[in-house]
Amino acid sequence: MAAAAYLLGSIPTGYLAARARGIDIRTVGSGNIGATNAFRILGKPAGVFVLVADGLKGFAASAWLADFVIQLFAAVPEHEYLKIVAGICAVLGHNFTCWLKFKGGKGIATSAGVYFALAPLAAGISLGTWIIVFALGRFVSVASIAAAVALPTAVWLTTDSLFLGIVTTALGLLAIFKHRDNIQRLLNGTERRFGQKSATSEATK
Repeated sequence: MAAAAYLLGSIPTGYLAARARGIDIRTVGSGNIGATNAFRILGKPAGVFVLVADGLKGFAASAWLADFVIQLFAAVPEHEYLKIVAGICAVLGHNFTCWLKFKGGKGIATSAGVYFALAPLAAGISLGTWIIVFALGRFVSVASIAAAVALPTAVWLTTDSLFLGIVTTALGLLAIFKHRDNIQRLLNGTERRFGQKSATSEATK
């Protein structure tokens, strides 16, 4: 199940959507295969498609794939752990996809999909945080980092699962680490706001 969840998460949606138009998304914009770079390079319809598809990878791993394994092997006592492990593997597959030399996205959309399956209230709080922070500053990176902090905080406050809390904290730290280049650009004052046109600065996500 872990291998299947990893392979599901490893599908490089943004890369494939760009390739369909003859573009290697790794060589334009930020070089990232995530939804924000897809929005900027491919436009809104393709960006929405990549965002939704990346989110569905995480949701499908934690909900449908894990449930299938639970039913197949009658592993009911371990159902929570199986769902969490499937979610972790899907996020790792997205962040370190084997199809692109283990260089993938930042895992925000895929993590959101996982947590809408595992802890929908916490996921909703994190999404609300993302929306508010993005609306205030128009920085995708800042909104994503804020959501990465809000999610584990919300999980600790709204669930009683120690394992889920520990895993979510680790995934939040991983998401922040994946934004280290954005953090450096924020400190340098060169980070781009969403929709800002610039020939020299890079995109986020």
